[in-house]
Amino acid sequence: MTEAVVTSAEIRGVAEDVLREVADGDGLDDLTAALIGLSVRAVVTTMDTEGSERYIRLALAAGATPAQVHEVLTVVAAIGMHTFFESSRQLARIAAEQDPAAPVAADRELWAHYVGDDSYWARAEVAVPGFLDALLRMSPEAFAAFFEFCSVPWQSKTVPALTKELVSMACDATPGHRYLPAFRFHLANALRLGAGALAVREALAIAEKAPSSQGVR
Repeated sequence: MTEAVVTSAEIRGVAEDVLREVADGDGLDDLTAALIGLSVRAVVTTMDTEGSERYIRLALAAGATPAQVHEVLTVVAAIGMHTFFESSRQLARIAAEQDPAAPVAADRELWAHYVGDDSYWARAEVAVPGFLDALLRMSPEAFAAFFEFCSVPWQSKTVPALTKELVSMACDATPGHRYLPAFRFHLANALRLGAGALAVREALAIAEKAPSSQGVR
């Protein structure tokens, strides 16, 4: 049976349910708003190249360095990993159905190295149950590459962690993506890092205005 379509209104409702007990706090500054505006246009599910150029200029005019802009683009590039989130779990399940006797042992050394007892990945497991285990079972190489790539913008640290979480949350809320599991995860992370309700609502408003993909010539 086909699942009901996720709408932008549903995403907004999920956020509002969480924000009921959250103080308004500060809104987005011009730089953060420009970086989010760039992100929701540069993300692979939108690929608005004209809009991306406009917002790169806006971000630089608001005081961003080229390194900061590219760090945000590296965060955004990881949105493509959501293919792993859903399809690795599906593949692991279907493969087990078709060949129950196949070996399923995962590389626990890789797991210990990349996941261990890190609370961030423990929360990710709650958001997308079984994804990390499925990815490790299906492809240890992809598992390691996933962590190596996703860690890049968190190692360079030219952009505040809160901004990166708001960027990820906004990309998940765009009309072309609407990926609730990661949206909930990054919303919770943003609030944990001190985001107020006003900043979250403003980020969502930016996301909702992202255009649909028109293709790229």
